[in-house]
Amino acid sequence: MSSVAALQAEPAPILACTISRDVSNFDLLIEDMEAELGENWGDLTFSDAMVFLGQPDASALEFVAIAVDNHDESDLARISAIITAAKERGIKVILIADEVSPIALHQLLKLGADGFVPYPLPEQALHEAIERLHQAQMPDTTAPGVHAPNFKGKGDRDGVILPVHGLVGGAGATTFAVNLAWELATIQKDNPPRVCLLDFNFQFGSVSTYLDLPRRETVYEMLSDTASMDADAFLQALLTFNDRLNVLTAPADMLPLDIVTPEDINRILDVARANFDFVVIDMPQTIVQWTEAVLSHAHVYFALLELDMRSAQNTLRMIRALKAEELPFEKLRFILNRAPKFTDLSGKGRAKRLAESLDITLELQLSDGARQVTQSNDHGLPLAETAAKNPLRKEIAKLAKQLFDLNKATETAKA
Repeated sequence: MSSVAALQAEPAPILACTISRDVSNFDLLIEDMEAELGENWGDLTFSDAMVFLGQPDASALEFVAIAVDNHDESDLARISAIITAAKERGIKVILIADEVSPIALHQLLKLGADGFVPYPLPEQALHEAIERLHQAQMPDTTAPGVHAPNFKGKGDRDGVILPVHGLVGGAGATTFAVNLAWELATIQKDNPPRVCLLDFNFQFGSVSTYLDLPRRETVYEMLSDTASMDADAFLQALLTFNDRLNVLTAPADMLPLDIVTPEDINRILDVARANFDFVVIDMPQTIVQWTEAVLSHAHVYFALLELDMRSAQNTLRMIRALKAEELPFEKLRFILNRAPKFTDLSGKGRAKRLAESLDITLELQLSDGARQVTQSNDHGLPLAETAAKNPLRKEIAKLAKQLFDLNKATETAKA
């Protein structure tokens, strides 16, 4: 006859814990934890967490999900101590934040949280964060050309800073930035310029998608502690595409745009400029505090718009905002994407009237690359690799050649 002990099921091992002031304030987190772990998770208050993390049983935890809201900002010291204690025990930390100020969030993330998810939780966001912890996303070393730069940062360059800003959603700014950077990086076979592409859209950046590159936690680690960043740390956060183009992808998690300060951006751009000949930046559409820092560093600031009313209104707002703050708006170079064809006289007339009404010059009018652009982006390759004869690719290549020749002439004059 079986013993009574044999009939008693062993308690389910606790693989993770939520830590919060009151977990009932995060009902979506409870649902997602149950969906991911079943009964293999527990709940701790901030007070209980410090006690538990000091016990031997804590070593069995794979991760803790620390949930905070704006009411917890007065208790940052204790929450910081919990993150530090978890990291010392080798326990991964996922930070769940609900309406927390950028300063408080930056302070908590800087302590070494391994993941960040905003609350209310987007669908599958917790699942994806847990998967990243398990997989510890690293570049695929078997893929050709996907690795960190193989040169040492000597600070011997004086790069040209070229931000790209879409004034409306869907204006094609990321496509333009990616292809401009690639054309510059491949403009000559012998002694090509050293080119860096920075994705500063920390929430929805898609440079990694358009070049089929992995997103790595190293990017977030670099962004969260730029004060101690040197050239080597910056280069290690980059990936190379086809051994030519060096890319800083957007972070693996969706981060607030204010997670970095103007001082952080200044440090990043100073290092990038000192180690690359050209630095192309894919900017978020939103204007943030550090946009001014990028504009100040920029040699030319490309602003993309389309031939519609929303573009006209947003362009006008942008110009007014820069003039009101006495910022160098003259650095802006306006580019009309999906411009009318040569035979579309009516469309060309509309484009002329748009420029006149806004008192701007359309420096460049780009053709509509049509379906080939979407296909190229979906395949993770520049247009030059998939549709070299595409009219949009030819126009971007022509611009890259002009920028390269101008920079070369400037360097020669300085010498």
